[in-house]
Amino acid sequence: MRHSQIRPKVTLVGAGPGSKDLITVRGLNALKQANIVLYDALVSKELLTEIPASTPKIYVGKRCGKHSLAQEDINSLILEKAITYGHVVRLKGGDPFVFGRANEEIDFVESFGIPATVIPGISSAIAVPGGQGIPMTERGVSSSFWVMTATKRDGSFSQDLKYASQSACTMIILMGVRKILDIANEVSRYRGSSTPFAIIQNGSLPNESALIGTLGNVKHQILNLDTSKAGIIVIGDVVARHPSFFEEEVQRVICSQL
Repeated sequence: MRHSQIRPKVTLVGAGPGSKDLITVRGLNALKQANIVLYDALVSKELLTEIPASTPKIYVGKRCGKHSLAQEDINSLILEKAITYGHVVRLKGGDPFVFGRANEEIDFVESFGIPATVIPGISSAIAVPGGQGIPMTERGVSSSFWVMTATKRDGSFSQDLKYASQSACTMIILMGVRKILDIANEVSRYRGSSTPFAIIQNGSLPNESALIGTLGNVKHQILNLDTSKAGIIVIGDVVARHPSFFEEEVQRVICSQL
């Protein structure tokens, strides 16, 4: 393609929670039509195989403090590749607008006159607990849910954590696995130590795992938890709907009487 024929544009695509078959049809079509793809850490390798082999793919992920590129560098790279290649697909885990910093990337490229569109993705915040049989809402139990990050940029707890703890909502906490003990202590101040929780890692993938328990027992239950892996924390009475919760509860009662 001659330079004069290149028409730069950017499409932000939500890849869904992990499994390659949970991307939308529209999102998959955009991947196949892309001239170049910039993808995140939470995008599965299996999904990348759906992209034509001739299409360049660049990893720009961020995981547990190990950043491939700073956000400002990612913005510049998107712009550079759009000018060079034409259609850039920015592939993000989950949904681009759920803690995906999509607005920053859109604003940046549009400030240079390059059009940007968004193809929504299935948010892991809802889909992953649902795959484990944990509903976000249930009549008579929880009438709402609150999706939040555990901490702010400076490492302190978000006020949302406190406010959500004081309500009866289902709490979905992203990017908080490494602070689970602190989170459990904070939430227990308002909800009590018997409140159920779940930590789900590798959601929707073959190696998905779920740790189910109560806040008062977190310290013992996370002994074998790999905190270097991303995960979703769910706190609330709806977690009792998980198939293994009753079995785990029986074991906790037996152990407490020994």
